[in-house]
Amino acid sequence: MKLKKTYFKIFFKAIIFCTAIFSFSQEAQRPFVIVDNVHSYDLNPHTASYSNEAQVFTALYEGLFSYDPITLEPRNALCTEYKISRDKKKYTFTITDNAFFSDGTAITAQTVRTSWLKLLAQPDAPFSSFLDCIEGAVDFKAGKISADDVRIQAKDDTTLTVKLKEPTAQFLTLLCHHSLVAVSESENVYSGPFVVKSYDSNGLILEKNEYYREKEKIRISEIKILQSDDSKENAYLFNAGKADWIMGYADNEILIEKNSIHANETFGTTYIFFKTKNEPWDKIEFRQALLEAIPYDKLRENYFSQAATLVPNLEGYSCPYGIDSYDLENAIEMMDDARKKYNIPKDEKFSIVFATYENELLDFYFNTLKEAWEPLGVVLQKQTVPHQIYNHNIPQWNADLFLYSWLGDYADPYAFLELFKGNNSLNVSGYFNEKYDALLSKAASTIKADERYEILSEAEQVLLDDNVIIPIGYSVAYNIINLNEVGGWIYNALDIHPLKYIFLKETKYTPPENFILIKH
Repeated sequence: MKLKKTYFKIFFKAIIFCTAIFSFSQEAQRPFVIVDNVHSYDLNPHTASYSNEAQVFTALYEGLFSYDPITLEPRNALCTEYKISRDKKKYTFTITDNAFFSDGTAITAQTVRTSWLKLLAQPDAPFSSFLDCIEGAVDFKAGKISADDVRIQAKDDTTLTVKLKEPTAQFLTLLCHHSLVAVSESENVYSGPFVVKSYDSNGLILEKNEYYREKEKIRISEIKILQSDDSKENAYLFNAGKADWIMGYADNEILIEKNSIHANETFGTTYIFFKTKNEPWDKIEFRQALLEAIPYDKLRENYFSQAATLVPNLEGYSCPYGIDSYDLENAIEMMDDARKKYNIPKDEKFSIVFATYENELLDFYFNTLKEAWEPLGVVLQKQTVPHQIYNHNIPQWNADLFLYSWLGDYADPYAFLELFKGNNSLNVSGYFNEKYDALLSKAASTIKADERYEILSEAEQVLLDDNVIIPIGYSVAYNIINLNEVGGWIYNALDIHPLKYIFLKETKYTPPENFILIKH
């Protein structure tokens, strides 16, 4: 890995050197065109939660650190250097004196402090819990103390100090996240390499930020993000040279350059979870019976990488015993035992509600579970809303089952396990287990990586044994991009590709002369 990192640094410096000497061709100066799925962008980094926005935020905003495009390790951004105290609780960051917002306003240590406090004060900020490790953060969110009592302090324009409640091994990695970037008090002002030129029904257009501290390294002057769910239209755009990167699906049969299709397993999991507020699903015995009755091979058949655990495969992390036991006869006995324990008649029908949206695969999950649970005297029902508001409605939705796909925001088991921590802002399930929370806290104060992973694995086992999640599959990122034409786009587990590094190569593929591009 060190060899790869060294090679990338040499390669990147060579690019910058050549850039200073040679002017780019007109070809390289054309807009870089991305096709994304159809949805509304939330361009507020404090409230956005989708991976699509996270990709856009690599262009619009910058924090103390950013992701290394290869290793995903923290790379200095606004921070030029940092120190960690001996007890691992105090961090001192030095902020560059050459950082400015897109309106020319200086970015200082106070800017970062204000941005983080604004995140903590945002009631619907899904990632505000990332800062819960800081002294005073939780009490400030609860309105118990003032902002001055939160241990985030700007000593001067370039010095920021942070005091943690306990050592937090993943703290620097957390600071790469889009929610912890420098945010201006003014509208439509950005801290990253690009700014929003326009955003309307035709798409999102970004242009280079002339005040960006490293603007000379940015090799694309404009980025156009179009939206389309039409796979044939997407293939046409790519074949015709009207799109450089498809962040979704295109009709593979009509794609000219098959080598441009890239499917890679990423750090993500799709699963179904229970809200344990309605009877009898608030009791583990009934949930356990349901999980025992699921034919997992069938439920997971559409996934190339099937999941029995919540946390995807990660080097050094020992996965706990997963959920894959299917025994219908035993499930019926377990349900009968649960009925006896809670004095419920054997012939009484139970109703359970699955929150859904219009989707063929989700219908498949619904029908599979409905058929599996009928022998247990359970009737599965559905409540459906438009896909665009599905995730937003989950916290207040009084249903029993929900589908969730989560892509870890950093390569650490905690990125998934925090979703079920009792007081975490990302916990939309309402799950709470004191032992589980205690293990996560213990892991946070454990310095040695192998011991920390062992504790986190134990915590995941507690979650799985509580039978509140049904893992289905690990995520696969699907991208269409011709790497012979586009540089700076690197595979990584989070499928995040910082747009500041991307550039168009001199050579542009053109279809054969006798090939007719047909737009359906």
